[in-house]
Amino acid sequence: MNNLLSGRPDSISANQYLFLKAHRRHHHQVGFARFLLIAAFLSLWELAANRQWIDVFFFSSPSGIVTYLYQMFLDHSFFTHTGITLLETIASFLLVTLLSLLAATLLWYVNSLAEVLEPYLVILNSLPKSALAPLLIVWLGTGTNTIIVAGISVAVFGSVISLYTGFGQADPEMLKLIYTLGGTRRDALFKVILPSSVPLILSNMKVNIGLSLVGVIIGEFLAARRGLGYLIIYGSQVFQLNMVITSIIILCAIAMAFYKLIQSLEHHYRKKY
Repeated sequence: MNNLLSGRPDSISANQYLFLKAHRRHHHQVGFARFLLIAAFLSLWELAANRQWIDVFFFSSPSGIVTYLYQMFLDHSFFTHTGITLLETIASFLLVTLLSLLAATLLWYVNSLAEVLEPYLVILNSLPKSALAPLLIVWLGTGTNTIIVAGISVAVFGSVISLYTGFGQADPEMLKLIYTLGGTRRDALFKVILPSSVPLILSNMKVNIGLSLVGVIIGEFLAARRGLGYLIIYGSQVFQLNMVITSIIILCAIAMAFYKLIQSLEHHYRKKY
């Protein structure tokens, strides 16, 4: 009866219930603080525009951005440009995740190959990817394929290095146990390395989605006639700052949505395991 009155399920103790309640309250406080921060920023921005403390021609304003966003919905350009960027980003992200996981697994499985290729991966990861964009246009032409490859090139090398390094930090005692019991390197991979690396893979995915989006935008800057990257470049050329800033805000929303999705997968995995 006391549990029913307090709202605490019978399956958890009082201390657990208090901890979970405090944990939820902390998350609500963090969320509220984030909301206050963005609300204060937008209010100050709008006030500065209305009082002419800033030139709206160069800095735009929240109301101007909302008006332009509404126009994008009316002429359906929002769905066209955002949809193109979303599809290219998802394709790049999925390919980066698959390629980096396969490459890191191969490097861990074949030590001699890792010793040969590791310095080249570091060099390729350090190379400014915008320098590759003109070459990709020459090799692949302008279009979706070039943009997807540009998105892959930004994220894949760093992802391979991160995953391979993480695989090498697996529990040595567990690996020793596998080999002592007569297991093979394949057994070690599927029973120790990959299961213990799921949190690393999910964390790596959170980084990759942002990098893939950056690569896609770089590709759209140079090789697109549709997409948010194209709108940013075109808007800056014709001094339509509402178009530029609205596109940037949409990109921020896309990045946040992807981040939250992967974060929810990470939380689900932690709760389950």
